[in-house]
Amino acid sequence: MTQHLTESDVRGIAEYTRIGLSAEEVGRMTVDLNAIIDSLAPITEYDLEGVEPTFHPIGDLSNVMRDDEVRESFSQETALGNAPKQQDGCFLIPSILGEGGDC
Repeated sequence: MTQHLTESDVRGIAEYTRIGLSAEEVGRMTVDLNAIIDSLAPITEYDLEGVEPTFHPIGDLSNVMRDDEVRESFSQETALGNAPKQQDGCFLIPSILGEGGDC
């Protein structure tokens, strides 16, 4: 395996990204990152002469969103029709912070 990054490089990257790594983790991360870089080597074998870079796989796609149109929507009764619990015209859901009562 080629040594693309040294342990010093990995420590610098970890410091820059504010990731605390022990000495053992720096060693393992150095091996892992060098293996990842080695695994990308086959990409360099492609002949890309004259190939224009693309920024979107579909090409000149510019706007895939539909126009905003005002139209009739569900009534409150329809929206709440399948709700297991409701209160005062709203969905009643269990508290996830433990501050509410049972629903």
